[in-house]
Amino acid sequence: MTKTFKAYQLTKENETVTGAVTTLTTNDLPEGEVLIKVHYSSINYKDAMANTNNSVIVKNYPQIPGIDLVGEVVESADDQFEEGDHVIATSYGIGVTHDGGYSEYARVGSEWVLPLPNGLSMKDAMLFGTAGFTAALSIDRLEKNGLTPEKGQVLVTGATGGVGSIAVAMLAHKRYNVVASTGKSEATDFLKKLGAKEVISREAVFDGEVKAVAKPQWAAAVDPVGGKTLASILGKLHYDGGVAVSGLTGGVEVPTFVYPFILRGISLIGIDSVNFPMNRRKEIWDRVATDLKPSKDILEIILNKEIGLEQLADELPNLIAGKALGRTIVKVVTK
Repeated sequence: MTKTFKAYQLTKENETVTGAVTTLTTNDLPEGEVLIKVHYSSINYKDAMANTNNSVIVKNYPQIPGIDLVGEVVESADDQFEEGDHVIATSYGIGVTHDGGYSEYARVGSEWVLPLPNGLSMKDAMLFGTAGFTAALSIDRLEKNGLTPEKGQVLVTGATGGVGSIAVAMLAHKRYNVVASTGKSEATDFLKKLGAKEVISREAVFDGEVKAVAKPQWAAAVDPVGGKTLASILGKLHYDGGVAVSGLTGGVEVPTFVYPFILRGISLIGIDSVNFPMNRRKEIWDRVATDLKPSKDILEIILNKEIGLEQLADELPNLIAGKALGRTIVKVVTK
């Protein structure tokens, strides 16, 4: 069965990357056991990076970006999935080395696909997407490290971004005392509506000096920022605290000391959403659909906007420029 459809595709010529909506057929899609009619995708930092001229994300062109997708199965060569099943596919090579979710149809390997959990609509699933999965995995790992609401305040850095805003909402939903850090003072009301008890500046986390140990302030932290911000957090955690780090917008070098680890028993927890094992991935998505799922009112606050494929070229640069607030989802199928 061959279908004609629209997709947002990246091409590269003379070191210039251009993204535009084009018409393709299912014969143009890469190999894979499952053909999916995509209903929604989302915008993540990696998607925005793929759209730039100096991208290290995409190696080969043309490429359909979009690391997240949700939709219904059209064809499957794997008995795990049947026509009409609602499924999620995120991470792995999707949107990077394998055509992704900014497309009305996507064909992927069955090992990258999981059933849409009960309790999540397709729209909900992409409001969370990789950002929400990363936030949920961060919280899950911190709780396995011993974090409970009684332990004290939990810091969330980069709190207006996708991972940060969802982490704030999920933690607040679980009755944690959340401190949200942001460089956008105008976003204070937004973060408090999500459940943050306190909103602080970036400088309150890292003031320009990384200390080996400082006055303990937080029981744990969800950090999508990295760099010197992460180094500063390590020295300000309570005894037996932990920080789950999932990003590098603040830099890739972490100039830290051994003291927080041997004097306070601090845990530095790395969060990888790309190659996380599928059996455990399902467990985290089930938590997203149940105990970590904020109320509908909170989800509506997190949802910044809903766009179509035609708006991607204008919207993707906003994430790189730091203009994004919350989550932007992409409605792919309109009929």
